[in-house]
Amino acid sequence: MANGSVELPNTVIAENEPRQRHDRQAAHQMLFWLGLALAFLLITGTMIEARVIPTRSMEPTLLVGDHLLVSRFGYDAIVPFSRFHWRLWREPHRLQLILFRAPIPGPEQGFIERLIGMPGDTIEIRGGVVYVNDSALVEPYRSAPPAPTDNYGPITVPAASYFFLGDNRNVAFDSRHWGFVPDADIMGAAFVIYMSIDAPYDAWQPGELHARLDAYLNALLRPHLVRWRRLFTLL
Repeated sequence: MANGSVELPNTVIAENEPRQRHDRQAAHQMLFWLGLALAFLLITGTMIEARVIPTRSMEPTLLVGDHLLVSRFGYDAIVPFSRFHWRLWREPHRLQLILFRAPIPGPEQGFIERLIGMPGDTIEIRGGVVYVNDSALVEPYRSAPPAPTDNYGPITVPAASYFFLGDNRNVAFDSRHWGFVPDADIMGAAFVIYMSIDAPYDAWQPGELHARLDAYLNALLRPHLVRWRRLFTLL
């Protein structure tokens, strides 16, 4: 004390500095992880989505156990872990492999099939051959030759709707069975196979978490179960 004034000990200031520095570091870390979480939600909701193929509908183009990346950019935006979504500006093209919400009863399901009919197109199948506006469609991707008993239509695709077929025409559950897909239900376009695993059919069905984990573990222990030649195949 000097001239009646009181000075705080230097030790008090020295003790407060590390605490303040720690609080700043904690705040920076919280902001970093919050930003990372928001970026993840943005990417999964509007940019890229991973999907696995559970059925034979698209053989030989897509095999059961193929893991795909789907571009959602410009097609559809969703709030992750919810049913809220917005259809964006990008339009799909004929013969693209499109992810869409299937117009069937029950829980929401995402299908990946080939876009055949655009709005306003007339679609007909005669002897297994697909005709779009009276012109035969060349389909080198099909799993089998056209079946003479396969006949459908003619039908006209409504406005703001699409007609889809599976490449494995004999077993595919497609627009021949459940009709047209509204534009609002288009979710994205598949563009690459990033992994493919030969595993039992059950491993890729919804809700079969234990079987799927077994498939991944078996692929890790037995690398020959990975279809290496299919990795990074562009679609």
